[in-house]
Amino acid sequence: MNQYSKRNSLLQIALFGGAFAATAALTLLTPVGSRAVRAQLQNSPKAIVDEVWQIVNRDYVDGSFNQVDWEATRTELLSQEYSSPEQAYAAVRVALAKLDDPYTRFLDPEQFEELTTQTSGEMSGVGMRLELNAETQKITVVEPIENSPAKKAGLQSGDQILQIDDRLTEGMKVEEAAQLIRGKEGTEVSLRVYRSTQGEFDVVLKRERIELQAVQYNIRAEGGTNVGYIQLSEFSSHAAEQMRHAIGELSDRGVDAFVLDLRGNPGGLLYASIDIARMWLDSGEIVRTVDRNGGSQDFRANRSAIAQQPLAVLVDKNSASASEILSGALKDNRRATIIGTSTFGKALVQSVHSLSDGSGLTVTIAHYYTPNGTDISQLGITPDIAIDLSTEDKRRLAANPQLRGTSDDPCYARAVASLLAQVQQAKPLAIQ
Repeated sequence: MNQYSKRNSLLQIALFGGAFAATAALTLLTPVGSRAVRAQLQNSPKAIVDEVWQIVNRDYVDGSFNQVDWEATRTELLSQEYSSPEQAYAAVRVALAKLDDPYTRFLDPEQFEELTTQTSGEMSGVGMRLELNAETQKITVVEPIENSPAKKAGLQSGDQILQIDDRLTEGMKVEEAAQLIRGKEGTEVSLRVYRSTQGEFDVVLKRERIELQAVQYNIRAEGGTNVGYIQLSEFSSHAAEQMRHAIGELSDRGVDAFVLDLRGNPGGLLYASIDIARMWLDSGEIVRTVDRNGGSQDFRANRSAIAQQPLAVLVDKNSASASEILSGALKDNRRATIIGTSTFGKALVQSVHSLSDGSGLTVTIAHYYTPNGTDISQLGITPDIAIDLSTEDKRRLAANPQLRGTSDDPCYARAVASLLAQVQQAKPLAIQ
């Protein structure tokens, strides 16, 4: 996404519980201070310090800045001398910490690049998910992504990655292996692979720009009813189009009901959550945001729903932010049954800015409220049907991810029971 390379690039509205993200409007900054001061800041680490201060000064949701004298903070920041960007970054982080807001934070260039990769829903690589196998302690392919270089080359689930270029993977962490395999689009990476049915072999893969799958789905027969199961991992820039495709394909295959799994989803883009809500809702409010001046913006359904079948939504304590907007909208409009535990409780909206040296800044700019006017801060969305998994169930599902969304998953099983009752109730009575 080359727009991120522009100076003072783009304002991005995001709702990640632990990250942030997506493009909305151009950010234009008018420097505060004299022309002499502005000239002094050019090509200096102080330029980044002042960029950060200005954005927070203009946009931060709390006009009192947590009772911090923000003007005095600028004077203090610009009175210091910074011999390196890292010193300026450290000073910025100290200043932002005074706001006592974990979502208003500074990102160095590497962190900002990781963020933009995550929220764009794209990456440059070979397209496969890796894990450190608990039994073999080998870097292992979980699955290759469809239409990726790894898939085209025939790599399979269970393949062990023994060597990446000239680096053996013995004792390597999965994050380190993934970092070595990722790289610039068009470059190549050589892998030595072990497959139980074939032994060791080498494969050379050319890295490509790959769209990451935020949506996984399938159809399941449950008590004579076809249930479409959709798992949404995050609200990236491709999530809405992937969700539309999943709903459309499952509907074409004749599903009678849907289960939407948002467990562990940390959130993502505001507009992705609104677009997805509109796929399920024909009418009604989705969310209302309020800025520091009391200005509000209402987002509503627009009669563009593509699914009318009964819906259950699975949530847990790690379903955050955009996940809470979607589940809150579906709950308050009585469109879905929410099942699981109370969600994370993040009712804040962030903007994300790229800075002139490639670093970035996330700033809380608004609160949001569910259609019923509920402020879920620190409380989360309360499920319609509460299910608190036992320690054993949590351990079992964590160790066996393939059990998620099956009859061995208590939340999914309860969702199916609820949906079957709704489907049965909706059937016309037979005429005797």
